[in-house]
Amino acid sequence: MSLNGRRVLITGAGGFIGSHLAEELTRQGARTRALVRYNSTGRQGWLDDSPLKSNMEIVAGDVTDHDLLKGAMRDVEIVFHLAALIAIPYSYEAPESYVQTNVLGTLRVLQAARDAGVVRVIQTSTSEVYGTAQRVPIGEDHPLQGQSPYSASKIGADKIAESFHLAYGLPVVTLRPFNTFGPRQSARAVIPTIVTQCLEGDRVRLGALTPTRDLTYVADTAEGFLAAAVAEKAVGETINLGTGQEIAIGDLATLIGRLMGKTVRIESEKERLRPEASEVGRLKSDNGKARTLLGWRPKTTLEDGLRHTIEWLKENRHRLRTGGYVL
Repeated sequence: MSLNGRRVLITGAGGFIGSHLAEELTRQGARTRALVRYNSTGRQGWLDDSPLKSNMEIVAGDVTDHDLLKGAMRDVEIVFHLAALIAIPYSYEAPESYVQTNVLGTLRVLQAARDAGVVRVIQTSTSEVYGTAQRVPIGEDHPLQGQSPYSASKIGADKIAESFHLAYGLPVVTLRPFNTFGPRQSARAVIPTIVTQCLEGDRVRLGALTPTRDLTYVADTAEGFLAAAVAEKAVGETINLGTGQEIAIGDLATLIGRLMGKTVRIESEKERLRPEASEVGRLKSDNGKARTLLGWRPKTTLEDGLRHTIEWLKENRHRLRTGGYVL
């Protein structure tokens, strides 16, 4: 099935993954409606600078607003729900905000999608819902563990989506990306944190150095969303999007330093550490369902993805808040 001519809505379209997805949908000929968070400056996130912006219908609002969503869903066939609060450290400070946006916001999106009669909803989950791996690679049947208020809110959102499929027959696909990275990611994420510090010197300050992550380049993650929108057997399924490979944070910093021609001094800084029982120690995906149901597999190697990201950060460093710990 083709997305050409299909009417789609993307929530969180001004964000990191959402902006890449909105652009790719537009390139493929979809009739793209992009929902960005309203703000008093009129900014539309990363879509402000998109060369494809004029080919999208951009709507500003909030995913917890029922009336706004009712209008945004009008004539829509496919909904990609990416809007969320995602910064784990900030979730320790403002857990209620995460429940409001991630749980209540998802409920509102699902209600509006059901009322509008959409043919598919793509719910965006996260590998953080698994917590520290009890077994690897992590399959979709791995137990869910709310090791941070953020991950707990995403578990709640996933379960609300599951219930709408089972209770009302809403055609939902839940995608669970593992540690997406690439251009446009905020400075609070680990890879931009490492790169921007390397641009300033040879000292890299991080939190815990031993946890491992399964890093997927953003273009590959976006391809997974596109595949989930049209795959016949995906409805009702939860599907991991990951590479099946892992790297420790300390080793990642060393690798980035090498790609940037530097030998870095890596330090673990107390203020960047998560509470011990909240830190997710190991993430490594089993992407077998994605290969089988979506025909998806990542195409970008870690080193190639890092090179693209480093170059983008060099050119766009002025856009990011750097020089200190970003909560």
